[in-house]
Amino acid sequence: MVVLAAVLPSLFWTTASLADELTGEQVFASKCAVCHGPHGEGTKKHPERLEGDRSVAQLSELIGKEMPEDKPGTLPAKEIDVVSHYVYDTLYSPLARERNRPARIELARLTVAQYRNAVADIVGGFQSSLNWDGQQGLQAHYYEGRDFNDGRRKLERFDPQVDFNFGVESPLPGKIDSREFALRWSGSVLAPDTGDYEFIVNSDQAVRLWINDDTHPIVDAWVKSGDNNDHRGSIYLLGGRPYRVRLEFSKAKQGVNDGKDKKGKIKPASISLLWKRPHGVEELVPARQLSPAWNPEACICATPFPPDDRSYGWERGTTVSKEWDQATTDAALETAAAVAIRVNQLAGTNDKDGDRPKKLKAFCRTFAERAFRRPLNNDEAAAIVDKPLDGAKDLDGAVQHIVLRVLKSPRFLYREVGAPSDAFDTAARLSFGLWDSIPDQDLWNAAASGNLKTKEQVAQHSERMLGNLRAKFKLRAFLFKWVKADEPRDLTKDAEKFPGFDGPTITDLRTSLELQLDKGLWSDGADFRQLLLGDSLFLNGRLAELYNVDLPRDAGFTEVKLDPTQRAGVLTHPYLMATFAHTKDSSPILRGVLLARGVLAVSLKPPPEAVAPLAAELQPTLTTRQRVALQTKSANCMTCHGIINPLGYTLEHFDSVGRYRSQDNGKPVDATGTYHTRSGQTVTIDGARELAGFLIASDESQAAFTEQLFHHLVQQPVRAYGPSTLKDLRKSFADRQFNIRKLAVEIMATSALTPRDAKVAVASK
Repeated sequence: MVVLAAVLPSLFWTTASLADELTGEQVFASKCAVCHGPHGEGTKKHPERLEGDRSVAQLSELIGKEMPEDKPGTLPAKEIDVVSHYVYDTLYSPLARERNRPARIELARLTVAQYRNAVADIVGGFQSSLNWDGQQGLQAHYYEGRDFNDGRRKLERFDPQVDFNFGVESPLPGKIDSREFALRWSGSVLAPDTGDYEFIVNSDQAVRLWINDDTHPIVDAWVKSGDNNDHRGSIYLLGGRPYRVRLEFSKAKQGVNDGKDKKGKIKPASISLLWKRPHGVEELVPARQLSPAWNPEACICATPFPPDDRSYGWERGTTVSKEWDQATTDAALETAAAVAIRVNQLAGTNDKDGDRPKKLKAFCRTFAERAFRRPLNNDEAAAIVDKPLDGAKDLDGAVQHIVLRVLKSPRFLYREVGAPSDAFDTAARLSFGLWDSIPDQDLWNAAASGNLKTKEQVAQHSERMLGNLRAKFKLRAFLFKWVKADEPRDLTKDAEKFPGFDGPTITDLRTSLELQLDKGLWSDGADFRQLLLGDSLFLNGRLAELYNVDLPRDAGFTEVKLDPTQRAGVLTHPYLMATFAHTKDSSPILRGVLLARGVLAVSLKPPPEAVAPLAAELQPTLTTRQRVALQTKSANCMTCHGIINPLGYTLEHFDSVGRYRSQDNGKPVDATGTYHTRSGQTVTIDGARELAGFLIASDESQAAFTEQLFHHLVQQPVRAYGPSTLKDLRKSFADRQFNIRKLAVEIMATSALTPRDAKVAVASK
């Protein structure tokens, strides 16, 4: 959408004399159409359509202040009134857009995330299910001697993390010799992000590390030479999934010295397991990301893809380019090769099995059905599976060819291709909406048995699916997008002004935000209001010192209650305050854009050019607020900054790293701001607490949150599902005490039963 402020300043205002009682249509035709077209469709000079999200009252105020361009504020009140109503009712409003350009549910390809998750689950469906049982840490086995001899195992326990400095002591005095012992940790590691992970084993002894692969370790320092104790390996992982891990350590007697150095002293031993998450810094793998549960090896497609289209504010699989087509070919080849390597394991057979051809046919048919999200009929099975396998001299090669063909089929790559929608399409809409992947067996069975026909049935399955790790990952990803923290940003601050605000601190802040969002999502009420009003933070010892909270220096992450007159929920989280700030100073502009665009869904035109903030050194007596007001005081700036600045001012109690302050540059902080609502009211807001109170009660913020969650899950425009859908969903959200999880269920229950080719009726005014 294009905010009217982006286009109205260019309206052509004639000087022709008009009758006193002109209609809005006449005013528009005589004074606006020359630049914007007779139907507001735009012209060569001004191609933007007259569409936006302001109310008619806001339009009237804007036109009254800004028009005509050469003599703003001189338009007669009557003309302001009639043209504002005409533009709003005929061209501008959501209902007008429905009449003029009805939205449709678009045919779309799989997004990059959907492709990778689908491949992982198609192959993973032939193995045991994923396990994540809530226990934290890894299963640890301690052995006497250098080898992993079960007869010499002396201890079995859970270790929350791998971070041990044994020195010259034994890990189990009296049972294990300090000169020679072996340790093994096993279980799973949960990837919180999608991307490249670097795992680091820091040890002065022999070590090996396997991640998602029992055959090829990503770290192999079993035969150690030299003084290098830092051993690294990288692997691409999909977020929201657990991966099997095994780490082995061996301290052994070294030749004639009998485990001692040249001076006769016992050699020390230590080991730590660290990682570097995508865009993160090195840190110990935390206990919350480890589990003793065993998981099967996952088939992860690491082929690079071009990014998905995000021009509408959410990821959409709408662009099909040569680069994307080539990526799907490369990914299919990668997956087919991976399947061929372990086809016997997946198909439950072996090379000497007399029933191997039959079992391979069954495997390939199931593979194709999972990929296509529906059963194959006999003719399809014969063409896709039987024909390539019957009489094939190289059965493994034939299987590889079938997998490649299936993964390049439009029936896999595109959503809802072919026949009219049925229950299997409903199942796929649910699974891609909540998991970015294919239906599981329960959804498949429900579709096959006719138990996905009603809204209640769909809602029941949605509630079940929310308990899955993939749904938790997707909902957390939504909240990060909602607060505009989903993309990596440079949070570097002035080291002299903010000592100690370094890479590890930034990583800790990111973790703190994750924990706060998780609490908001998975608490009993999952209350949107509490997300904005909460007065606690998750802090560890390092963060507590920076933010003046009393915790031991070595404390792990703990939920800490803070002064409720200062903090107000996630929008005052230090990570966000640091993200939307400059290196030395706060930024009402960046924070105002966060609130306007992200939380209230106000459309803002891009600035005509990038302008550096006014340096504090040039105006040493001014506060940040005063400098921003000075720099943006021109009429051209205030078209947008009249919205942005007053919202951003409400967060001025937080400095560039998110610490609360009462003064800025030696003067009391002024955190008062205003917002002009779409209903025409001007709301005065003083500080973060009042901001949170306004937002939780605002229809605008509730509707914005609802619409953004719909787009994140469904990846289609909410308008395509009917003119009242957003309004109905927002009301349902309020009726269910603003429970975010229940809103997700309602969105899926509303959208999953709507066929892609449905023609949505639009109510007339």
